Amino acid sequence: MHTNESAENYLETILILSQKLPVVRSVDIATELDFKKSSVSVAMKKLRENDHIVVSPEGYITLTPSGKEIADRIYERHTLLSSWLERLGVDSEIAAEDACRIEHVISSESFEAIKKHIK
Repeated sequence: MHTNESAENYLETILILSQKLPVVRSVDIATELDFKKSSVSVAMKKLRENDHIVVSPEGYITLTPSGKEIADRIYERHTLLSSWLERLGVDSEIAAEDACRIEHVISSESFEAIKKHIK
């Protein structure tokens, strides 16, 4: 299950928004990420074609099981890495930015080792 960084960011954003909002729409994603709605629409089409999301006739976006699996994995990496960096003394904004970059490139093996070490 290989996805690119952009797709992972969109899926993670959908997951986060779905925890805060009753429904998630493209405009919500565009607002959250500060992207143009047209860019989000193109990305949603790709995620739909790859069976990572479903879009209702009303425009409500939900994660499919594969989309949720990817989003959960990326979100876990983000939260664990950013909190770990903060505990090491890194400013919270910098920790969140760095975690966002690291979460996409770190191997499963390395992440599991860090997770085991932290906990």
